[in-house]
Amino acid sequence: MTPTSKTTETTATTSRFHRKALASVAAVTLVATGALGTAFLPPSTPAYAQALPQTPITSAEHPPGSFAPIVNRVKPGVVSVKVKLKDDAADDEEGGGQPNLQNVPPQLRDFFRRFGEGGQGGGMGGGMQRPQRHGGGAAQGSGFFISADGYVVTNNHVVNNAKSVEVTLDDGRTLPAKIIGTDPKTDLALLKVTDGAPFPYVKLAHGAPQVGDWVVAIGNPFGLGGTVTAGIVSARGRDIGAGPYDDFLQIDAPINKGNSGGPTFNVSGEVVGVNTAIASPSGGNVGLAFAIPSETVQAVVDQLRADGKVARGYLGLQIQPVTKDIADSLGLDKAKGALVNSAQDGTPAAKAGLKAGDVVQAVNGDPVTDARELSRKIASLKPGTKVDLTYVRGNKTETAQVTLGTLPNDTKVASADDRGGRRGDSQPRLGLELAPASQVGAGSEGVAVVGVDPDGPAAAKGIQEGDVILDVGGQSVSSLSDVAGRIRAAETEGRKAVLMRVKNDKGTRFVAIGLSSSKNG
Repeated sequence: MTPTSKTTETTATTSRFHRKALASVAAVTLVATGALGTAFLPPSTPAYAQALPQTPITSAEHPPGSFAPIVNRVKPGVVSVKVKLKDDAADDEEGGGQPNLQNVPPQLRDFFRRFGEGGQGGGMGGGMQRPQRHGGGAAQGSGFFISADGYVVTNNHVVNNAKSVEVTLDDGRTLPAKIIGTDPKTDLALLKVTDGAPFPYVKLAHGAPQVGDWVVAIGNPFGLGGTVTAGIVSARGRDIGAGPYDDFLQIDAPINKGNSGGPTFNVSGEVVGVNTAIASPSGGNVGLAFAIPSETVQAVVDQLRADGKVARGYLGLQIQPVTKDIADSLGLDKAKGALVNSAQDGTPAAKAGLKAGDVVQAVNGDPVTDARELSRKIASLKPGTKVDLTYVRGNKTETAQVTLGTLPNDTKVASADDRGGRRGDSQPRLGLELAPASQVGAGSEGVAVVGVDPDGPAAAKGIQEGDVILDVGGQSVSSLSDVAGRIRAAETEGRKAVLMRVKNDKGTRFVAIGLSSSKNG
């Protein structure tokens, strides 16, 4: 065969390959167009009062060939929420502010700092999505029916400062809705539509999704109702500083302003989360969206439906995380649990015998990872509930039964962080100048900090001039020699750090100072 004929044969083979490839692409394009086309068919008006079908479209191990079957089943239960704001409502959302960056994962803090500030409608929006604002004091978000008689779940920040609320159904009807109750701490709200029942509705999932599970979000982004996006669960248990009980699902399904309050579904058509927050430089999707998990939604909605408000369990503890330094100073194997700063007099925890220095490690046998988890566990229980708290005191594990009180409305969860700071710690070689508190007018208890070496090891833990050290290594102190003696005792016991209880005008906290670093101080 001549080179020319070989070239001709090769060219012909290549052309046949290209024609086949183009035909395959065309076939895929037609399938995709057909799938998308079904979403735009005029929906028939539903007239049933049962939950929308929940049959999975595929096994959990494989992605679905199309999300259309899920969408067709659940889309009638999703609504657009339109809010007319009170005349005195501010342009921006109430309680905006910025998220507490201390609670944001370190790798994201710079992103949130750069894009979460400035009030341009982007960034975290105070940890929450901003509902889509319109002229004339109006806003829009999303929601979904959870019952045939017209109960609708959405976000608190969507209906905050509302003068009136309407919902627009998938079939085009717009109906008035009444706010039954709201819970700002979890950013949830429950509405009721009375006209036009029965309504198609969706169910909340009983189990939590796994990271990697497929999810579908439906909502009203930028006022464009009935928009469907898909992705996966990227992470669970996210704390983005939006509220005291953060426990978000992170999803990568595209979520934008106006999706607030809308549902995220699993492949069985169950709601696994309520879309609430986005992280973005522009206010648009970048693949970082956060949803309130269905178990939280169920607990809150049940109370709002019954009482119009949420009552949470209350211990009366001021708590902080257990850092590695604190764990070392207490002789704990792992940096887990919630360290008690103080048990407020007359509260359930104080009556049960808990006190400063205890480390709560479990509630009813369920392990507590950190201070925030303890707050969430207790807040999820109703007042009057009896719980068994497992805690460590000294080197001994104890159990106390506590009858929970009611969290006061004006009480904020006390979860002091052992943050790094600019100033000092605990004894001369730690970079501190100390004096008995009674001698310098700082009270009758403890040792006052009267000077701080800004380069000393204590300064790295945030102790400042004016702070009062109440106890060291679990023992009260009243003189410089007391402090020195307790540090020597900790060293003799082989501790890697010494724990101090420090008081200032902001409250009381524990600070653990590494002893290895103090020897050079």
